[in-house]
Order: sequence, then C-alpha cells, then structure tokens
Amino acid sequence: MMRGLLIAMGFLTRLPVPAHAYDDPRARADSLAWYPLVGLLLGLLLGVLAWLLRDTASLLSAAMLVAAWVALTGALHLDGLADTADAWVGGMGDREKTLAIMKDPRCGPVGVVAVVLTLMLKFAAVASLGPAPWVALLLAPWLARASLTALFLTTPYVRSGGLGAALADAPRQPCMAALVLSAVGCVLLGWRGIVALALAALVLALGRRACLRRLGGFTGDTAGALAEMVEVAVLVVLAVR
Repeated sequence: MMRGLLIAMGFLTRLPVPAHAYDDPRARADSLAWYPLVGLLLGLLLGVLAWLLRDTASLLSAAMLVAAWVALTGALHLDGLADTADAWVGGMGDREKTLAIMKDPRCGPVGVVAVVLTLMLKFAAVASLGPAPWVALLLAPWLARASLTALFLTTPYVRSGGLGAALADAPRQPCMAALVLSAVGCVLLGWRGIVALALAALVLALGRRACLRRLGGFTGDTAGALAEMVEVAVLVVLAVR
C-alpha cells in the first residue's frame, strides 16, 4: 500500500520519489486511495509557506504561493484544464471531435484564456484570504484530489490506454475509506470545511454530468480540469466569506 502512496505523490506532485516505486503494476491502482492524502500534504506545504510569508505584502505573498502551487504540481491539472477548454469549445458538442482535440498537444486560445483566468482567480482569492489563509489553502488541494478519487469511483474512464486507465481497477473500499475520512476532516474544520465540502461535491456533480453528456465518461484531461475547478471554487468562496 505504501508504494501506492509513493506513486500518487510522484504523479500528482513534483516531490521526489524512489524510481522502484513504479515497478509494481498493482500499486498504480492502489494509488487512487492516496490521492486525498497527497492533496492534504500539498495543502500543509502551502500552509507552512503562507506562515513563512506572513509578514510579506499580501499581493507578493499571494503571487509566491500560487507560483509554489504550480511548481509543486508541475502544472499537471492546468494542462488538463487547457486541453479540456479547447476541446469543449472546439468540439462543438461532438464526442469524437472533442476527444481528438484533447489529444492534440498544442494549446489553443480558449485553453490559454482558461489557464490565465484560473491563475488570476487563485491569485486574487489567496490575496483576499486575510491573515490566516491556511484553512482555505489546506482545503482546496485536499478536496480537489479527493474529487478525483470520487470521479474514478463513479464515472467510466473512456480513454483506453490513457494515464488513468490503470486507476479504473482501483480497490473500492480503501478509496471509499479515504473519501469518508476526508469528509470527516472537513467537518472537523468547522463551517469553512463544511462549506468547502459541499461546494466540492457540487462542482464534482456538475463536472461529472457534463462529461457524461458529452463523452459518456471522462478522460485524464477532464479530471485535471475538475481538480482546478474545485480548487478555484473553494478558494473564491472562502475568500468571499
């Protein structure tokens, strides 16, 4: 099971993990249950950085936090967001055309705009969180990765041979346990955690519905887009207070 954690960390972050962790094919499927914990780890790292930057001007601190966020994740989900935005607009409602555009490595203007708007909203939200931003910084990446676990458990993966194909066979019980523990943790954080949990569930439901209508399931790119949308939604709502 620990190899599953290492694989989850290696895929979702740019934190170094031993190369031998990838030798076990079964561990790839087991890694899905560890996604929420990796999100929690990202949130803790961001919270520590926010504490270290507590005496820095709010705008500069927010810019550094968002930059660190992108660096820690390798812009993995931002890439999926860009591809999904391009495909959703360019696909014009056609399933096969949408899937074909998502496979194109080039980024179109819609994808660029989606990434810019996402980073702008994250920056503005982080700058508006006030003197104790750690709760929102903890919840956003945590719930975003938990939403990916929930998405794989409830929705067909339609890209045969894609990066997420191995996760389709993930054991359900550990994944469900991880989601339950994440929900309990959010509730223990008080009203902010409860609001963030409800909001993440809503974004997941809407994103899943859109993917089922257009594709009959989801791809790795749409999963990345979902993670970004959950992060933005949680940050913005908690910043608005």
